[in-house]
Amino acid sequence: MGRTSTARERLLDATGELMQHRGYSSLGVAEICAAAEVKKGSFYHFFTSKQDLTLQAVNAYWEGQRGAWTLALDGPDPALVRLRRLLEGMAQVQRHRKETCGTVDGCLLGNLTLELSTQEPDVRARLEEIFDEQTALIGDVLSQAADEGDIPREHAEQSVARAVIAHLEGLVLFAKLKNDPAVLDTLWPHTLLLVSAEEP
Repeated sequence: MGRTSTARERLLDATGELMQHRGYSSLGVAEICAAAEVKKGSFYHFFTSKQDLTLQAVNAYWEGQRGAWTLALDGPDPALVRLRRLLEGMAQVQRHRKETCGTVDGCLLGNLTLELSTQEPDVRARLEEIFDEQTALIGDVLSQAADEGDIPREHAEQSVARAVIAHLEGLVLFAKLKNDPAVLDTLWPHTLLLVSAEEP
């Protein structure tokens, strides 16, 4: 029996890695194929276009991230402890990238959202769906924190959950700009201010 091809997965991995470093517009299909060690002809066996590949890479990236989010936010710990675990885990990803690659690369989702604000409507629509899903996950944990009496009920709204996401993405953006993950050291204390909570 022949070996199962890993070309599609290699293309997705290479796309996510390159776009996180370089962005969308500066990359071409040939460069992506070279990084994935896949012939250009094979590219079109799996994807109809660069836009299609980008959409699938975004989906693959969030599928991996969603698992980390679910793992951090589930469990018997108080809601704020779980929220802190998630946010500090996201900050640790940036610290790890700096240690291993020498640069803070930011969040692929946030990077593409900024770059494609007036381009690629299908990709932008998918990014919006993912951020809505993230907002709902944060909203659920804030609602649980309100049930536990750790935050005011009025701070368990979707608008506050969206502010928490915006705070995370904003600090990641500044950490990328300065190439310094220490920018993220204020992530948790400032999140507590956003939700009007004290350290659990």
